[in-house]
Amino acid sequence: MTAAWAAVRVKSSYLRAQFLRIKARRGAKKAILAVAASMLTAAYHMLRDGTEYNDLGCEHFDRQDRTKTIRRLMKRLQDLGCEVPVLAHTG
Repeated sequence: MTAAWAAVRVKSSYLRAQFLRIKARRGAKKAILAVAASMLTAAYHMLRDGTEYNDLGCEHFDRQDRTKTIRRLMKRLQDLGCEVPVLAHTG
């Protein structure tokens, strides 16, 4: 678990993004356990396949579904009291 805490301190890493995403919903303890489990899974696959670790990057979850991220952020702004114009998404 110490390795997981060290891994989430790397600013632009997939593991930090995963930690922050889960921490917001479930809390820090469950989030760090999820990161540790991801690290073990990655280590298993690297040893099994003989490959190197390939970090997906901190924007991995944002890239997965851009429209979902846009909707979530627009709702968050509205919840904070900002007036958000509804724009047609072309991308």
